Amino acid sequence: MGFLSMESEQSEIVPKPLPQVVPSSVCFQCDVCCRFPEADSFLRPYFTEQEIQAAVAHGLPVGSFPDRSGSQIDLVENPLGEGYLCPAFDAVSGRCGIYEVRPLDCRLYPLALMWNAAHEEVVLGWDTKCPFMHEAVPAEIISHADRVADQLMTGTMTEMIVANPRLIGRFQDDVVIVKPLPHLTARLSRVRIDPRLHALTAEDAPRFTRALERAEVLGPDALAAYAFPYHAIWTQLLPHWWMESGETFFLFARSLDGWFMPLPPLGPRPIDETVREAFAWMRRWNGPSPVSRIENVMEPQRRVLERRGFSCRRKDGDYLYRAGSLAALTGDRYKAQRALCNRAEREQVLVTEPYCARHQAGCLALYERWAVQKQAGALDAMGVFLLEDAKVAHSRVLAEHEQIGLAGTVVIAQERVMAYTFGYWLTPQTWCVLLEVADRSMPGLAQWLFRETSRSAVGGGAMSINAMDDAGLPHLREAKRAYRPQAVLDSWIIMDCER
Repeated sequence: MGFLSMESEQSEIVPKPLPQVVPSSVCFQCDVCCRFPEADSFLRPYFTEQEIQAAVAHGLPVGSFPDRSGSQIDLVENPLGEGYLCPAFDAVSGRCGIYEVRPLDCRLYPLALMWNAAHEEVVLGWDTKCPFMHEAVPAEIISHADRVADQLMTGTMTEMIVANPRLIGRFQDDVVIVKPLPHLTARLSRVRIDPRLHALTAEDAPRFTRALERAEVLGPDALAAYAFPYHAIWTQLLPHWWMESGETFFLFARSLDGWFMPLPPLGPRPIDETVREAFAWMRRWNGPSPVSRIENVMEPQRRVLERRGFSCRRKDGDYLYRAGSLAALTGDRYKAQRALCNRAEREQVLVTEPYCARHQAGCLALYERWAVQKQAGALDAMGVFLLEDAKVAHSRVLAEHEQIGLAGTVVIAQERVMAYTFGYWLTPQTWCVLLEVADRSMPGLAQWLFRETSRSAVGGGAMSINAMDDAGLPHLREAKRAYRPQAVLDSWIIMDCER
């Protein structure tokens, strides 16, 4: 922790140890740093080329860095619990194995370089997730931030950041802005968006649907991602862009790391042909970065692409259930869920209503209660990040569900909203549950809502319920498997074979 002084010698950045703002005794007891809820967390530390060389020299595997010219580090599974760890971190001792040569991204913490909310200005902020920052005197924080800002203003530091713009993170509302950095803002030229790309908006839903129809990919085993709402709810956090070429619809997403595709190209042309075209675009925008990839590739597509030389890796698959089984919950295998549903009905008067604008405030209040309940339960500190991202998506759904193409249901009990769910028809026979929130203080309410959702879907002609993936979270995986899926649909990520 703490800030650093840096000098330039033959274009290398050499850190000098300086006093820490956070005492080591506090760092070693902390359960926040170096731990992450998901393997591709945007909070993974970024290493420059020189920092990668130093880390490898101190024992980190070179394979931990997908791009040796500068990249975020690849995480490893936590051997002592859920989530993922930086491979330099020892979970037993709580110490960093490359502490003396840790990257700038780590040395700055609990300060953080990030864009402001409008993505117009580079700022320096302090992260309220750091326990020490709740106890530190504000004047000391500001003084420390001023010293760090002075270091960042030096020519060597500025040029290093300009050469590695991914050192600047996205805006986080729990990072308090301490100081704007206009010098860095001026030096960082914004990446120009290719003029052939169009920002994905609600008005593009019909175009997206037509592309799906042309591609003929919507069968009984279709993944939840093959629908407009799946992508539309995240565009405030992860901008999506589309273009059309040769009757083919290309959907791209732009992360801090670069461009990738959340879906394969959609169109009548051979998929290997359009995938090669897609990777050609991403190589143009990303350079050799390994961020270029195509997600949510289905099994039949994978088989074709693998034969054409593309490398594939498995992604968490969607859980597919027989709708009739979830609506009935009969037999011993559903005994636990049935008992919880009965308890909810016995202890509460539950009324369902189609979601409309008058429910919005009640649903937002429920989300806040639910998030607090989640944090008070088994959720670790890093899991809070997922809730923060989810809040943005839920707020978008509650404000624009009709434009996005979603239908929602709320559960009223004790004269207030106690649960809500939203979903969409993936195919005429498959209902997809996109999101669901139930007050955790009411035993059985979540199970009751899922059963009622399934019953409603069956009434609309559903043969199957797609509950999406488990995001690699053990608790969620256990809950979804408890409902006895008829299948876990294969989902793949395709990598660029010419990189």
